[in-house]
Amino acid sequence: MVPKKILLTEDEMPRQWYNILADMPTPMQPPLHPGTHQPVGPDDLAPIFPMPLIEQEVSQQRFIDIPEPVLEKYLIWRPSPLVRAYALEEFLQTPAKIYFKNEGISPAGSHKPNTAVPSAYYNKISGTKRIATETGAGQWGSALAFAGALFGLEIKVYMVRISYDQKPYRRLMMNTWGATCIPSPSPDTKAGRTILEQDPNSPGSLGIAISEAIEDAVTTPNSKYSLGSVLNHVLLHQTIIGQEAQKQLQKIGEYPDIVIGCAGGGSNFAGLALPFVRDKIAGKKIEVIAVEPASCPTMTKGPFVYDFGDTVQMTPLLPMYSLGHTFMPAPIHAGGLRYHGMAPIVCQLILDKLIEPRAVHQLETFAAGVTWARTEGHIPAPETNHALAVVISEAKKCKEEGKAKTILVNWSGHGLVDMMAYNAYFEGKLTDFELPDEEIQKSLKALANFPKPKL
Repeated sequence: MVPKKILLTEDEMPRQWYNILADMPTPMQPPLHPGTHQPVGPDDLAPIFPMPLIEQEVSQQRFIDIPEPVLEKYLIWRPSPLVRAYALEEFLQTPAKIYFKNEGISPAGSHKPNTAVPSAYYNKISGTKRIATETGAGQWGSALAFAGALFGLEIKVYMVRISYDQKPYRRLMMNTWGATCIPSPSPDTKAGRTILEQDPNSPGSLGIAISEAIEDAVTTPNSKYSLGSVLNHVLLHQTIIGQEAQKQLQKIGEYPDIVIGCAGGGSNFAGLALPFVRDKIAGKKIEVIAVEPASCPTMTKGPFVYDFGDTVQMTPLLPMYSLGHTFMPAPIHAGGLRYHGMAPIVCQLILDKLIEPRAVHQLETFAAGVTWARTEGHIPAPETNHALAVVISEAKKCKEEGKAKTILVNWSGHGLVDMMAYNAYFEGKLTDFELPDEEIQKSLKALANFPKPKL
């Protein structure tokens, strides 16, 4: 029997996170204070985050030790398996070798607990009693609810309304772990009430939900805010994925020619990719592809600008590809990818030609997810389907060119609570939507007087 899974023992699990800020060829441009437009300092972030996370956000240290209590919680599901997709290879009749890192085995069903657990831990040791956060499809909200239960923290989640309605089981997961989840925009915050006055039927957006969660955190005693993507420390925590994958590939004498992940805010993609990007910086020949929806083409159509991470302009100005903080994305089922911006680290690596962004349409992604489920068995999340669409495209290209490349993808989450999305696909209710350029330009008008980052 040919081995399908490449496993690590618990003793082989990485004990440090990798910080790519130590190796980036172009230094990152700083986030700016929303009022003064001066670089943000630790004191500016203190009302929002605990100091250990602020220190990690700005650290230039290449490797940062994972605390023992975090390692103990990681053992609930880590190390995650690296799996060879033999059945998909056979179905596609491709000479390519396809490997996937299965992050869907976590209790929350996605990669998100990799950062939710350390976020909850650092808040706990800093005296935080309560965390407010936002969530798109519910992956992050359920992960933080799980982590909050592990460390005895109260969690309140503002879930984008369209996803709150589409994905009730994610809300129930949060409730089961003891968190409160409400649809955003909500009447609980000034930001939410303002949006509802303008549009009582607003489907919501991640930008709006972030505004509500930050307002909640800074106005409620003993509370902090936690973000599940975009920020440096979040990408840092996720690098345990790529480091495990490197160890697993070394065990079988393999190295990828192509690394692929879906990207909404950038965390799961970066978690797999950044350790390999370090190799690319050092001279390794490798393609690294970040995949986004054509309906929310942040990296492929958005300009590189300073913009707010939220709709109501409460966050620092971040240097990133953006569609504008007022952008209202189409209500596609990949709710975790419906964000107007992208992680500044990912954006800078795109500028440096170390990462290639691609956009794919919704129907292609669901076709890829169904193909995957009918070959490999696992039903992927709609977000993960975006990465799988490019895996299949690249594998077909290998067949056409007669090249036996090795493809590595982050299988970032299962779709077992996303079955209504698959039902809509099977019933022909889903459509493709490509964002018109005029809509992007309309949204970007709000940035006209903002500072401009260096290109």
